[in-house]
Amino acid sequence: MFTTRVIDEKEKGRFDEFVAHHPRGHFLQLWEWGQVKEGMGWDKLPMVLEQDGEIKGALLILKRKLPLPGLKKSIFYAPRGPVVDIDSAELNRHLFAGAEKAAREHGAIFLKIDPDIINDDKHYKNILKNCGFRENKTGVNFEGVQPRFVFRLDITPSEIKLLEKMHSKWRYNIRLAGKKGVIVRTAQDKGELPAFYEILRETAQRDKFLIRGYEYFEWIWDYMVENNFARIFIAEHEGEIISATLAMITDNKVWYLYGASSNNKRNFMPNYLIQWAMIQWAKDMGCSLYDFRGVSGDLDESNPLYGLYRFKKGFGGELTEFMGEWDQIYSPFFYWFWNKFLPLYQTISGSGKKAAQGQEE
Repeated sequence: MFTTRVIDEKEKGRFDEFVAHHPRGHFLQLWEWGQVKEGMGWDKLPMVLEQDGEIKGALLILKRKLPLPGLKKSIFYAPRGPVVDIDSAELNRHLFAGAEKAAREHGAIFLKIDPDIINDDKHYKNILKNCGFRENKTGVNFEGVQPRFVFRLDITPSEIKLLEKMHSKWRYNIRLAGKKGVIVRTAQDKGELPAFYEILRETAQRDKFLIRGYEYFEWIWDYMVENNFARIFIAEHEGEIISATLAMITDNKVWYLYGASSNNKRNFMPNYLIQWAMIQWAKDMGCSLYDFRGVSGDLDESNPLYGLYRFKKGFGGELTEFMGEWDQIYSPFFYWFWNKFLPLYQTISGSGKKAAQGQEE
């Protein structure tokens, strides 16, 4: 017999254990990510599907109330969920039925998911359709909440093999940074967070993109770094910080979330060395997959985002297209209303502003 329920703080460890070690686990489905998002106005609803007391599926639902006076309406979003066996139609059906029950209790008008599943998986698309989901078409750049296109690197081969797979210029730049005396290390305590944020702000000003406020990264440190789900890397030259990155980790997967570099000493190529150091760290942690996160699906060299694609491609990863966003609609009228007035709501709430590596909602 299957049961679904929203759990409380007492079961946080049990929930994280399942999510972190499940083949479909993702840092965006961790309890701690829900805590990060609470600081940004979301409520977290960690749901589990159980059979005879054993967790068979999990779904971290983020709930946001809609600014509709007199109406208790909200939206549900499960970033990169669900965490469940994608071959089992039965498990998916029970898990999403539980989400629908919670939606009735919380006045949710729809549930949005964007699974970390490749676009070619027709079997899972059929499961979603049978569960009442409909595909929400987005563009090839960063129009969706999460990036549809990413670069992923299998890091199970030896370091020598990984270097051989890289573009020769990337190997050269990694060696050059080392010869110039660039050193990569991890941030040791929260006292180094302001330096990370300052270089991120410098990058944002130079490259003209938006970043979150400082308190957002404080929450990431408090909930993700302190619980060993994240790490900040710093590249220095003669004591000067010239590059910094933020990586997330669960079990055998690492995600490159944010990257920043100083205007000084860019010719020392610290961005290449710091990526290599992160890949080495991921291997040392026993990981098999390194996810460079989002790139544009428009591979035209005239695309302003092409440089991001080129940088990540040079490390030898594989361009991967996910299946995009899928919505389970609970209230057709309010769903129509939401989509019609979504741009206005995003402008008011600031939720439409994408960050540096972007789209980590």
